[in-house]
Amino acid sequence: MSLLSVIVPCYNEEENVDCFYEELMKNTPFFEKEGLELEILYVDDGSKDRTVEEVKDLRKRDERVHLISFSRNFGKESAIYAGLQKAKGDYVVMMDADLQDPPSLLPEMFSYIKEGYDSVATRRVTRKGEPPIRSFFARMFYRLVNRISKTEIVDGARDYRLMTRQVVDSILQMTEYNRFTKGIFGWVGYSTKWLEFENVERAHGETKWNFWKLFIYALDGITAFSTVPLALASFMGVLFCFVAFLLILVIVIKTLAIGDPVGGWPSMVCIICMVSGVQLFCLGIVGQYLSKTYMEVKKRPIYLVKEEL
Repeated sequence: MSLLSVIVPCYNEEENVDCFYEELMKNTPFFEKEGLELEILYVDDGSKDRTVEEVKDLRKRDERVHLISFSRNFGKESAIYAGLQKAKGDYVVMMDADLQDPPSLLPEMFSYIKEGYDSVATRRVTRKGEPPIRSFFARMFYRLVNRISKTEIVDGARDYRLMTRQVVDSILQMTEYNRFTKGIFGWVGYSTKWLEFENVERAHGETKWNFWKLFIYALDGITAFSTVPLALASFMGVLFCFVAFLLILVIVIKTLAIGDPVGGWPSMVCIICMVSGVQLFCLGIVGQYLSKTYMEVKKRPIYLVKEEL
């Protein structure tokens, strides 16, 4: 018998705890056929509703259900890492509690693992139900990050992924505090089969990811897997030094030739404002990398567990 660990990050998902479990259990004939035992790890990311209570009630009915409850909200990336650390399975799968990751795909995913793939990942082929502006910026992010990074991050990739023990152990070796799991999956490599499916609406509740949170998450992804922005800042610095030198020559020659000490001040003000803006932009880029370094060197734990069952 092999053990399959199912990691389910949760944040305010009280309405979805039971729904997810019931949907997962529809695969029971498949689990029995393949000789798979289950452990279901609900990772509560500091929920403010009755998520913890719902998981405890579920555990009373099925001892294969386990709870890892954080002391506060640390974010989904921390919940994923905690689940991977606690998972004991020969195979590990991560799924969202809101049923946007269909458990019905598990038999097909496992069939590819048996064929020899190290992991089977999923990606959405449509963004039905998302605001158009959010979909646009999401596509632009994937195009940008794949141009400036050596790590491939697939457009529409979900965290829904089935992995062998070897892949999980490799991911756990990456202990950075600022985590971008989609990039980590690509960085560790291994043979991966991609399954495509159409976007599925949440079963209950609302998404916890607003535009601002996604923007910050995108910045984390860029700074975690590319140093091109730093190179861009350096290039712009050299470029504007060269432009400034040319402007000095122009001003000196013009003053010596025709005088005109007052004329041209509006254009000079515009140039000063533009250069100052570029300097602040480049300083912001450096600040982003410096802030990530600051968080790493403090060596704070990625999460704190309040309760574990």
